Amino acid sequence: MALPTRVKMVEVGPRDGLQNEQAVSLADKIKLVDALSLTGLSYIEAASFVSPKWVPQMADSADVMAGIKRQQGVTYAALTPNVKGFELAMAASTDEVAIFGAASEAFSQKNINCSISESLERFAPVIAAAKAQNVRVRGYVSCVLGCPYQGEVPLSDVVRVAKTLFEMGCYEVSLGDTIGVGTPIQAQHMLSAVAEEVAIERLALHFHNTYGQALANIASCLPLGVATIDSAVAGLGGCPYAKGASGNVASEDVLYMLNGMGIETGVDLNALALAGQDICKALGTQPRSLVSQALAAHCSA
Repeated sequence: MALPTRVKMVEVGPRDGLQNEQAVSLADKIKLVDALSLTGLSYIEAASFVSPKWVPQMADSADVMAGIKRQQGVTYAALTPNVKGFELAMAASTDEVAIFGAASEAFSQKNINCSISESLERFAPVIAAAKAQNVRVRGYVSCVLGCPYQGEVPLSDVVRVAKTLFEMGCYEVSLGDTIGVGTPIQAQHMLSAVAEEVAIERLALHFHNTYGQALANIASCLPLGVATIDSAVAGLGGCPYAKGASGNVASEDVLYMLNGMGIETGVDLNALALAGQDICKALGTQPRSLVSQALAAHCSA
């Protein structure tokens, strides 16, 4: 199959990225989302309405949503694992919400103390509430290429969870390599298997770069027709199951690759890199994006 002519980049840095970094100020979070809003991105996952007991970095999500300068044409989304989270997201004028399920039984039991099937049942009230308010729901499937507890994850489980989320009402299902262990052929096989049950137009990729394979995995899957890619500016977010390892694939690296492949995104690389560099200054770190590092070196040369 031919490559897609255009790819939608879903920016998850403010949520999936920052929730796995040390805490930063509310002002810095708002500044990040505002900067990302001016890059040409059309979708930013800006918040997470979960218990602050479990994810303290996201405790000020309502304040973030209240403080940002919303741009026309940009969707501002939030993670909402339960009805309470959904209600808080609606009170904060969130445009869309997301729910997440695991393809690994061991991961589901370790993290939320229930089976995959039980976890999916818990999402039914969230989807019903969203439908009643005409709010779109995006679904995540974690551990699609490996699990930190059980190792290999059967493809049949990945397909089952993705199909169930779609049939429950998720308009799109994002397939996540949570620990970044997958390689290109594995990624292709996984996506192909899921696409037999859920239309490729309804699927997205959410690959982590723990073992440096994320870009290769994305590139191997693009010819299959997938045209939505999740990423985090500056490569924000570590992998909690591999100490010191990187987490999300960097948005700048994904964009540079897509530009080089002649695939349109509508996103400005320099503006994106600057947004990543600014949040990294607030974190006291350097961008994990090699493209960002190269651009910075070029500018200072």
